[in-house]
Amino acid sequence: MTDRVVPRRALISVSDKTGLLDFAKGLAARGVALLSTGGTAGLLRDAGLDVTDVAQITGFPEMMDGRVKTLHPAVHGGLLALRDNPEHVAAMEAHGIGPIDLLVVNLYPFEATVARGAAYDEVIENIDIGGPAMIRAGAKNHAFVGVVVDPQDYAAVLAELDAQNGATTLGFRQRLAQTAYARTAAYDAAVSGWMAGAIGETAPRRRAIAGQIAQTLRYGENPHQAAAFYTDGSGRPGVATATQLQGKELSYNNINDTDAAFELVSEFDPSEGPAVAIIKHANPCGVARGATMQEAYVRAYDCDRTSAFGGIVALNGRLDAVTAEAICEIFTEVVIAPEADEDAIAVFAKKKNLRLLTTGALPDPTAPSLAWKQVAGGLLVQDKDTGRVAASDLRIVTKRAPSETELADLLFAWRVAKHVKSNAIVYAKDGATVGVGAGQMSRVDSALIAAKKAERMAEALGLPEPLTKGCVVASDAFFPFADGLMEAAGAGATAVIQPGGSMRDDEVIAAADAAGLAMVFTGIRHFRH
Repeated sequence: MTDRVVPRRALISVSDKTGLLDFAKGLAARGVALLSTGGTAGLLRDAGLDVTDVAQITGFPEMMDGRVKTLHPAVHGGLLALRDNPEHVAAMEAHGIGPIDLLVVNLYPFEATVARGAAYDEVIENIDIGGPAMIRAGAKNHAFVGVVVDPQDYAAVLAELDAQNGATTLGFRQRLAQTAYARTAAYDAAVSGWMAGAIGETAPRRRAIAGQIAQTLRYGENPHQAAAFYTDGSGRPGVATATQLQGKELSYNNINDTDAAFELVSEFDPSEGPAVAIIKHANPCGVARGATMQEAYVRAYDCDRTSAFGGIVALNGRLDAVTAEAICEIFTEVVIAPEADEDAIAVFAKKKNLRLLTTGALPDPTAPSLAWKQVAGGLLVQDKDTGRVAASDLRIVTKRAPSETELADLLFAWRVAKHVKSNAIVYAKDGATVGVGAGQMSRVDSALIAAKKAERMAEALGLPEPLTKGCVVASDAFFPFADGLMEAAGAGATAVIQPGGSMRDDEVIAAADAAGLAMVFTGIRHFRH
């Protein structure tokens, strides 16, 4: 392979014109001749640059609404020819094909077209054909051709030319080629994923995933694990799209836990009042509604003050200064909210390591999307859990129906349980969690742990009895036996929400009736592993 190549001719054909004029002027100033197509050529020419239209070298005009313009041997031969192969050189001379040493292409805005909800036919027209073909050709021939697919690389190309006396090195071209193939792979993944959804194919024969680097991380879950953070291009409000206003760089665990917190708090519509979720190790240690954001935070914090230390706080509305002051009373890793007022930002400025993220919006908990999980040798793919229940969906299975207050708390607890690792038990009272048991192999143990936490908090707060007295309880899956239900009743629960569906439902219902509990079935479960 040739190490150093001096580019003499560049083909530029881009959809995204960001930074293009300065880059093209930089190439021209360094003696690189410019070829271009359509609107790109017009833009460069209007800027006073000398540009040759691709149609001049192919002998064919753009046709079929631009679908056919670069699919020609004069273009692909110039990209693919091996300059050190006599037969290739002879073929170029025989057919009047000039070498193309630098290819600058970015693709039709397919992802953006899909994101704005365009109709099927418009989306199809935004599938680029010539662009990926040229990118793949040039990247294959990176021994001689540099391929630039991202405006972020424009400055690096000019810097390389300056550092190498007008040339590019093989290592540099290899890095450009890797980026180029990643871009076409991501593009094809977006197209195939969209089409699967458009035609209702829930289990296509092949699945492709893609992402764009957002952040190189110091390490992963543990210091010996390398890690990076990628965005998926969906634009879903959350940690991937947030603006970090202050604080240290986010870690792998910060990002994971912040996502869990914000997805949970998004279950509570801000039009129904403030809500706060506090997360530790991807599980909620406190969730509450309140008349004010400060009240919601304090009530969430009072569920499990011990676990909240060093946790993640998510709000479903604007962060104000009073709430910020309350949050600053303990060590908190990350706070995420749709917005924060200037006074709140000023409060947090005193805590330079505390990370504050704003997103501009809440994610839609009902929006369909896919969830991925890696297993040895494969991927598990499923629909994101968007399941919800309303009061009208519930089936009362006990002699006693829940009161209006109990019903409101049951629905609240059920939304929280959806975000607790299985086996999940959530005790709630007056719109706040008062005990959470997560991730246990036995549902009985989850019920016991949640109750014990409530007992410890009662002692810490100086309360005469745990807040679980008179609470409701949610179980993410059915009670297979009555023992777990009885542990909840012993903790003070008066009403129960669970999916139902156990072979021993009758036994569990009878136990609830004997204990004077009200119980409702949802008909759906919320396993979260």
